[in-house]
Amino acid sequence: MTDRKQLSEVYKQNLENDIIKAIADMKQVDLRKAFDIYYSSKLSEQVADSSYGIENMNARYLAEDLIENEPELFGSL
Repeated sequence: MTDRKQLSEVYKQNLENDIIKAIADMKQVDLRKAFDIYYSSKLSEQVADSSYGIENMNARYLAEDLIENEPELFGSL
């Protein structure tokens, strides 16, 4: 049986993938650019640290929050 730590890691990876896809869709950029934006953000640190119960939130909501609160990551998009 899979232990909770492994299951939590898989869930985090899926959440990160979903956030990256949402960023790409919302900002109409390729996945590589969305990947760079996500991993340059404070959000990626919060997801990795499981801060604020963030890992239980909707990926699309988190992507919208990132876009709204960290516009400097998007430069001239």
